[in-house]
Amino acid sequence: MLTFVALASVLLLGIVPEQTEAIAIYTGWERHALLGSDIRLSCSFFSWRLTSDDVTFSWTYRPDGSRDSISIFHYTSGQAYVDNKGPFRDRVEFVGNPGKRDGSILIKNLDYNDNGTFTCDAKNPPDIVGRPSSVRLLVFETVPIQAGVITGAIIGVVLGLLVLIVVIYYLMRFLVARRVFSLSVSKHGKKKREGSQARQGPAPTADPTKIKV
Repeated sequence: MLTFVALASVLLLGIVPEQTEAIAIYTGWERHALLGSDIRLSCSFFSWRLTSDDVTFSWTYRPDGSRDSISIFHYTSGQAYVDNKGPFRDRVEFVGNPGKRDGSILIKNLDYNDNGTFTCDAKNPPDIVGRPSSVRLLVFETVPIQAGVITGAIIGVVLGLLVLIVVIYYLMRFLVARRVFSLSVSKHGKKKREGSQARQGPAPTADPTKIKV
């Protein structure tokens, strides 16, 4: 009985430790950018909890062909800490809004050496368990046409051809039906005229003996 009372008191006082829930982090999958341009790398998260004042965002970078990652940005306690020694020195800017669960960064003056994988991790205490999300950056002199654009163009052309074929089909049907109707009306009128002449009989011929000289 005493044990039950003790547990009830704990629950009523709300001193049971809060359970940690999973947090889902989202970034893009792959980004293309022009040499010398700037690019925004987005990072957001979903959590069942309200946005904590202790929310944190961390970005790391792993160059293509490398197994090691380096830290390039960290946000915690309302302060943004940017790498000031590595390859992104003076080129990373925090453009997110932690209150809206946005931990996006801006990378300026892109170079070919920036090609690689950028990984974002977020914590929204007490929700701190989640898998970081990664986005791959590819820098080009001219941005290539993505496969999705080509696929969309092909689908558009095919749909356009199908619509054109359907229009031509119904137009031909209309013209044929109109021609058949015209021929039917013409034949019906001709038969009607022939029937009328048959009922009237041949015109009487004049008697030559009654012709006055």
